[in-house]
Amino acid sequence: MKYNLIKLHKENDLNRLLKKQKKEKKEISILFISKWDKYSSALVEQLERKYSQGSEPGKPLYIVDNYHMPHSFVIFKSFMLPQLVNLGKNRVYVQEYLPEIYRQFELE
Repeated sequence: MKYNLIKLHKENDLNRLLKKQKKEKKEISILFISKWDKYSSALVEQLERKYSQGSEPGKPLYIVDNYHMPHSFVIFKSFMLPQLVNLGKNRVYVQEYLPEIYRQFELE
């Protein structure tokens, strides 16, 4: 699956995104990271290398970092980073296990 990486810098952007998802019931993915965590940095670098090439449209992957948006981490009780949150039609799936996150993005 191809992903379109979108970095969010304001909490209002995330709040708008969540309200829109609640109305439209579209599936979205949000990756919570920390700029000071070496595992988060490595994951984002690999994602950028793999998915920022070309202009093919893909599923949006919103990246939220704790420096710009510290209060947004309370929404999904993010205590371990990186954390991947998949919002679907009637479900919320949270993944904190790093090897599983790599597997979902087809990274090594």
